[in-house]
Amino acid sequence: MQDGLTPVQRFRLREKESRFREPFFFLKIGILAFFMATPFLFRSFEITDVVLKIIIFSTLVASYDIILGYTGIVSLGHVLYFGIGSYFVGIFMGKLGWISYGHLALALLIAVILSGILSILIGFFSLRIRAIFFAMVTLAFMEFTYILASQLRSITGGDDGISFKLPGILAVDYTFGHFWGIDVNGRIISYYLIFMVCLILFLFMLRFTHSPLGRVLQSIRDNEPRSIAIGYKTYMYQVIASTFASCVAAMAGGCFAIWVRYVSPDSSLSVPIMLDVLLMVIVGGMGTLYGGIFGATFLLITRSFLPKLQVLMASLLPGAPFAIRLSERWLLYFGLLFILIVYFFPKGIVGTAQEIFRKTNSERDS
Repeated sequence: MQDGLTPVQRFRLREKESRFREPFFFLKIGILAFFMATPFLFRSFEITDVVLKIIIFSTLVASYDIILGYTGIVSLGHVLYFGIGSYFVGIFMGKLGWISYGHLALALLIAVILSGILSILIGFFSLRIRAIFFAMVTLAFMEFTYILASQLRSITGGDDGISFKLPGILAVDYTFGHFWGIDVNGRIISYYLIFMVCLILFLFMLRFTHSPLGRVLQSIRDNEPRSIAIGYKTYMYQVIASTFASCVAAMAGGCFAIWVRYVSPDSSLSVPIMLDVLLMVIVGGMGTLYGGIFGATFLLITRSFLPKLQVLMASLLPGAPFAIRLSERWLLYFGLLFILIVYFFPKGIVGTAQEIFRKTNSERDS
């Protein structure tokens, strides 16, 4: 070691030096710029709505990836915390009528604290037991919360949900004037507020996974008995990871409620949402964080625009009923697309791309 550095330190130094020259770095900058410019690039509210939901669900999926991809814990109730964040905003703004910035911040704070406490309690009672038990316990808690949200109509609005207004510059009828031909109203301001919150949460998750604690979580995922032999209390690390991820999910749920200005059991606490999150993790790649962006993009874009094939085919081929009937089978095309992605990207889009990039670098260095 002529330079006085250990092999690990030398590797970290090379990694830092090449960080800003990798193609993936420029891709991240491009994605960030696209998200920032979306309200001005597209005049359609539908496109802006889809893009912001991609941002919100990317944050939610990344928080779930910390549990599943980085720690190796299978949870089927992560959407529970997403629903807690949504409902506290809805109850404070809608049911209680506390429409102010302070009460909005208080609702988010209480949701985060409650989600963290609940995650700790669930972890203490179920993380010590392996296999499918933790997954079933989390699923049971989510279903229990779903039933409560459906039955407690006086508090949650039941199946009808809660519609509410937001204070000040976040209100729909607020307008700040025109900028570059765009009416800067409450929707646009809400877009950038939520975007900044999700960006900060994502940066926190990146720091969490790249910290020494994150490295320990990955060692637990890869070989827990060896981590125990080294001296790590793996159970406590798993509880910390689950608690951190639940707090991020609660914030993402609050952001979702702020954007749609509505909350109901089916929109924030249902099993189909949990299945969507699982699909997004699989498509994007487990243990990558950035995979959530690609997984959410794939799922939300296909869900939003594939059903419009019928209208497109009817306008292009008005005299071809067979083509129109084929266009109605959009779920079939969605399934085929998912199969193709899983086949050609076995580790998810980002996971497979990272593996190819590492192989290319190793062959070039050798």
